[in-house]
Amino acid sequence: MSIELDRPGLLTAMISPGSRAAPGEGRRTPRDWVVDVAFVALGTGLSVIGLAIPDGSRLNPPVVLHATIGVLAALSLMLRRRWPLAVALALIGLSAFFPAVGSSSGLALFSLAVHRRTLVSALGCVAAVLSCLVQFWIYPPARSIPYVYWMVVSLTSLLCVAAVAWGIVVRTRRQLMLSLAERARRAEEEQELRVEQGRRRERERIAREMHDALGHRLSLLSVHAGALEFRPDMPSDELAQAAGVIRSSARECMEDLREIVGVLRAPDAAVSGGRRPQPGLADLDTLVEESRTAGMTVMFTPLSSPPESIPLTTGRHGYRIVQEGLTNARKHAPGQPVTIVLSGAAGNGLSIEIRNPLASADPGDGSRVGLVGLAERAKLAGGTLDHGPTTTNCFRLHAWLPWPAR
Repeated sequence: MSIELDRPGLLTAMISPGSRAAPGEGRRTPRDWVVDVAFVALGTGLSVIGLAIPDGSRLNPPVVLHATIGVLAALSLMLRRRWPLAVALALIGLSAFFPAVGSSSGLALFSLAVHRRTLVSALGCVAAVLSCLVQFWIYPPARSIPYVYWMVVSLTSLLCVAAVAWGIVVRTRRQLMLSLAERARRAEEEQELRVEQGRRRERERIAREMHDALGHRLSLLSVHAGALEFRPDMPSDELAQAAGVIRSSARECMEDLREIVGVLRAPDAAVSGGRRPQPGLADLDTLVEESRTAGMTVMFTPLSSPPESIPLTTGRHGYRIVQEGLTNARKHAPGQPVTIVLSGAAGNGLSIEIRNPLASADPGDGSRVGLVGLAERAKLAGGTLDHGPTTTNCFRLHAWLPWPAR
């Protein structure tokens, strides 16, 4: 965000909530009015001191004119927010000829340092010092005291430098506050962005889980329902077995769907205790047996290491990869044998390879949403996944997942 910090009053308007003192920003707030009235009152009060013109002055204006100019100079401070440089230079120039304007010029110089950058403030301070040299030459303080001219000029110059320094400090503090406010705003936006990214990742995770789990169950339902449709005269025992598989698969689908909907509806604390344990590599035997019951020919080579030695996250991802591989083989290569080989060890990673002969259909058919989801799953787990036809007219799905050494 680009901010014009040298625009008169804009910094104050941005720091002070509700302040409208910047140019084009509308009316002043009550706080702005109090500060401006205080400046006018202070400038008017101090101008009384400048009315006492010492004897021997080179210029002796009428008291009424002198007082009138002093009051008008104090009132002009009401315009210091909109035109700080013009007001400061005008009052500094008048103060050289009318000492009653000196206090108002000092306040205008302070306001200039608050609203303008340091270089402009320094030039204003130089103009104020030159004005002092002219003023005390026209209105010498006391001719009888040696070096009093330079003493008064030096003291007044120090006051001008102090006013500018104080204004720069105020301006720097406001800039710091504005910077901190901007950092806080950006931090809040970044936090909201991180929360939104977390929500999106959680939705993507739930979508992958729904696709992997429900897709497998529904494909089993489709296979057994198709068997009942094309073989209405099958033996009663086979019919009962197929109906039992359909019933159990439907129940599993309902449980998976109920769990996913519960995660979407309830907060984490409310569902974390009631969620079913996620399947892992120890459940692959049951998964393979379900596929065999559905009529698939599956040759499964399990891992030589016990499934309990594999991290839970790696085991869950491995289970979902095998599940999606069986689902794809059942959908795109029905009746073809499927080979599943698991290998690896702690420190070398877990390797999963699934092969099946290509069917007559185009291997590119399908939306490939499942394969894309598996690739994302493997990537999030820190692994890799590749798939595609081989030279032996087979479709190969290979995944590697990290398995850190204990």
